[in-house]
Amino acid sequence: MSNADTTVLVTGASGYIAQQVILALLVKDYKVRGTIRSLDKGPALKELLAKENSCADEIELFAADLTSDDGWDEATAGCTYVHHVASPIPPQLPKDPNDLIEPARDGALRALKAAKKAGVKRVVLTSSVAAVGYGYKRLPELLTEENWSNPDYLKDNTAYTRSKTIAEKAAWAYVKGEGAGLELATVNPSAVLGPVLSGDFSASLELLTQLLSGALPATPNLGFQIVDVRDVAATHVAAMETPEAAGERFIAAGEYQWFRDIARTLRDEYPDYAKKIPSRSLPSFLIPVLAIFNPVLKQILPELDKKRVASNEKAQRMLGVTFRPAAESINVGAASLIAHNVV
Repeated sequence: MSNADTTVLVTGASGYIAQQVILALLVKDYKVRGTIRSLDKGPALKELLAKENSCADEIELFAADLTSDDGWDEATAGCTYVHHVASPIPPQLPKDPNDLIEPARDGALRALKAAKKAGVKRVVLTSSVAAVGYGYKRLPELLTEENWSNPDYLKDNTAYTRSKTIAEKAAWAYVKGEGAGLELATVNPSAVLGPVLSGDFSASLELLTQLLSGALPATPNLGFQIVDVRDVAATHVAAMETPEAAGERFIAAGEYQWFRDIARTLRDEYPDYAKKIPSRSLPSFLIPVLAIFNPVLKQILPELDKKRVASNEKAQRMLGVTFRPAAESINVGAASLIAHNVV
């Protein structure tokens, strides 16, 4: 049976990672479906993806939302695989953590239950290193897929990091109980950068927009492992196709970069923006004060003065995924933001 006879659903099809998962599937000739919250946005999404692959015109789109049961049965019917990528990633943290936690958890369960009902073989769920590396009183030197975050340790969590842990744990509990027989694999990306297809981009790109726009007077003492969005998509597809991937988690994370390293890379590559890109260090005690005026900074408070490093060895070994250098993802991401007049 050729891939053209295999139907694959990608939830949250208009999202940053989901778009690249769709493109990676189209290259391999799968029949692709997608869910979006409103079909009114369908033509624009197809047009956007068709600029990268003309086969995008053939994608079937279904209206489905994380907070409602409507549309999920129709979207999953006849599918062999589902990539559940849809999850709320806000640019600013909500006042009520449940505004993030509940749709992330309940949306994952809706997708899984619909997949089980439809006889889907495997679901690949986009989780995060947020479900791996948070909530420790003493942070492990090297994190692996065996590690789980503790969402109840609030000193080291935000609503977002808690939502990813709670949603992934709920997914695993489901397939080990009521959903037994449905295969599950999860992909746990670090900070996702790389190319964007339009000016409607993921909150993860705030790493670059904050630096390129002059919003930061200096670089805070924090950093992240950078992973290219195309490598995240490749990990998703490999986790779908590799028989041994069933029941496994896969960390998708590349090189660790401090903010000052990212700033240096951008100054070298984009000298026209050098005056906006900070070259000084920002004392950590000032960040909570600045977060009052720059709400995006509230999300990084748990990261200050910490270095969380997760191993990508398993994804390389089991799935054959290779990860691009951080500088490439940073520079390509910045070029996309500039091209779309975001900065």
